[in-house]
Amino acid sequence: MSFINYTAREINCKIIYYGPDFSGKTTNMQYIYDRTNPDAKGKMISSATAMDRTLSFDFLPLALGEIRGFKTRFHLHTVPGEVIHDTSRKLILKGIDGVVFVADSQIGRMEANQELVENLQINLAEQGYDLNRIPYVIQYNKRDLPEIASIEEMSSLLNPGNVPSFGGVAHTGVGVFDTLRAIAKLVLVELKKGGP
Repeated sequence: MSFINYTAREINCKIIYYGPDFSGKTTNMQYIYDRTNPDAKGKMISSATAMDRTLSFDFLPLALGEIRGFKTRFHLHTVPGEVIHDTSRKLILKGIDGVVFVADSQIGRMEANQELVENLQINLAEQGYDLNRIPYVIQYNKRDLPEIASIEEMSSLLNPGNVPSFGGVAHTGVGVFDTLRAIAKLVLVELKKGGP
């Protein structure tokens, strides 16, 4: 869970963007990074493979204020969507504070979405987390493409717990900051329950 840096008076929170390959996790992260104040963000780190790319960066959203005199710094990470990278996904999930599931709205990708939600639940359980008990939101991305499933269909398949969800078009920014604000708010609510 969150790491407290007493010297810097910061609470560091880890948020993971999870979902199938090419669902828009990287595009979300790039959009957020490009529009975050340079003075409030760290360097973006990318580790790319031939099949997928993992990104991470941290930022300090000053508008969110402080919790008991501590600023909150968010560390955002994507996980590889390819099945062969499951070990990497498990490692990245260690110490998380919240999860954004980025689903691909294309009808032909519904099975991949379902598989990755199940994979997320399994990987979290192996680390002692319960998806129903941690901050979690869903983004239904690629809403601008033809042949997409309706939000209602996707919700019935992917969101039985009725967590906050948003339609998105990550490459234009639609839903990107709505999704980020929602997960940040849920993480902050959890932090305030425990406090530093």
